[in-house]
Amino acid sequence: MATTAQGRTPVHLWIVGILSLLWGCMGAYDYVMTRMHNLAYFKSMMPNADPTTVYAFLDGMPIYASIGWGLGVWGGLLGAVLLLVRSRYAVWAYAASFVGMLLSFGWQLFVATNVPAAMSNPVVPAVVTVIGIFTLWYSWSMENKGVLR
Repeated sequence: MATTAQGRTPVHLWIVGILSLLWGCMGAYDYVMTRMHNLAYFKSMMPNADPTTVYAFLDGMPIYASIGWGLGVWGGLLGAVLLLVRSRYAVWAYAASFVGMLLSFGWQLFVATNVPAAMSNPVVPAVVTVIGIFTLWYSWSMENKGVLR
């Protein structure tokens, strides 16, 4: 395993890093707006859903799922920043984000019994998880190739 990063940053790292940063910013925005119970944002994202039901569901999350959600969002955003500065700690941030996703989505999909209809579609958690797995794998791969320092 290489321990020092040498040479120029590969173009694909910039592409993955910038796309990951944009994805992380969208997740962070969604997290903040949802936690603040921003009704205008809610209506733009779920126009046919009842905000009272969805917010009650989210506010009733057990602590491990709530922490998982935050860890997933903020770990992913931090991972993107660390990837762009070529830090090997991007792998750890993406790993923490993945653990957070498992906690949050695991509860939502397999434990929660009162999931609002607007949140019962498993496609969004699946897409977010696939992107999380990819960014974790990519950062780990870049670390092993000596691109990250």
